[in-house]
Amino acid sequence: MVVENVVHMNAGDGESSYANNSSVQKSLLLKSRQVLEDSINDYGINGFPQCFKLADLGCSSGPNTLFLVNTVIDIVHATCQHKDFHVPEFQVFLNDLPGNDFNTIFKMVQPFHSRLADEKGDTCKDKCFISGVPGSFYTRLFPSTSLDFIHSSSSLHWLSQVPEKLESNKGHIHLAEGSPPGIFQAYLNQYTRDFSTFLRLRCREITPNGRMVLAFQGRSSADPISSGCILFELLAKSLHDMSSEGFLREADIDSFNIPFYNPTTYEVKVIIDTEGFFSLKSLQTFKHDVEIQSSSDKDTRGRMVAKVFRVVNEPMLVAHFGDTYMDKLFQRYAQRVAEYISKNKLEFLHLVISLNRNTN
Repeated sequence: MVVENVVHMNAGDGESSYANNSSVQKSLLLKSRQVLEDSINDYGINGFPQCFKLADLGCSSGPNTLFLVNTVIDIVHATCQHKDFHVPEFQVFLNDLPGNDFNTIFKMVQPFHSRLADEKGDTCKDKCFISGVPGSFYTRLFPSTSLDFIHSSSSLHWLSQVPEKLESNKGHIHLAEGSPPGIFQAYLNQYTRDFSTFLRLRCREITPNGRMVLAFQGRSSADPISSGCILFELLAKSLHDMSSEGFLREADIDSFNIPFYNPTTYEVKVIIDTEGFFSLKSLQTFKHDVEIQSSSDKDTRGRMVAKVFRVVNEPMLVAHFGDTYMDKLFQRYAQRVAEYISKNKLEFLHLVISLNRNTN
């Protein structure tokens, strides 16, 4: 599986699209706003450059993409009004993998500019320039020292590739209670390489003393089998259900693994300190509890979770198994999830970190 080709959200604006099933990601953007505001205000404490250059890495598509842009503009405008600073122009780079639905984003730009004009005056829409940048954020994306601010939300838990040496993880598609000990180390090694690469590349692209705010899924325990991983374990069981019914082959399931890792705060801090490119200014954690989000019966909640999970993971599954049995698979999956959440709390931990680029 070539990760760059298949790790993207379901496109369009239909029932199974990411655009209509991204409330969890929206809640993380809302919860991380204060960190975003503190970081931007700290960068602009003495004023902003004539053109404030922002990159959103792993922007995906749908309303959340331009919601982030609008939030940044609101913060900068408020700061400039409060301190009587000149309001800068904004150059916004929206990055995601080539398979991302950039067309949906571009269709939203003109209405977005119209709303800016209504809210902040006609001159504002002529100060915001938005473009798409396809490519992996584990590669160079921008010229040296060309960005003032980098943001990424709900993306950095995805790895650049499936870890190597997972052949012994048969019966599973990710970290699970029955995984051999070496599987966890393989995932941690891949995450360490990837996050180190990410920091090194962004250090070259961001201006001295530039800022980054990164939000992604993590875990609270050193135990790798956390709530975030249970959804993949339930998917593995659903795939095996499909195999026992003759729809899928066991060999295909054995060769499928998810390129996902949710680190602990300790693991994140170690990599940041080891690389030395950025200083960690703040690290906050937020919990998202599925039970809080819905008081419906377990079957309804199971379908809800399965629907959200599908828009994120279906492209990977289709690339490996084909699209013939996806509806059947996610019907089985919704049942598995419903049974699990009838007896267990389904809780996710999100990390939000603020980083300053070191100048030495």
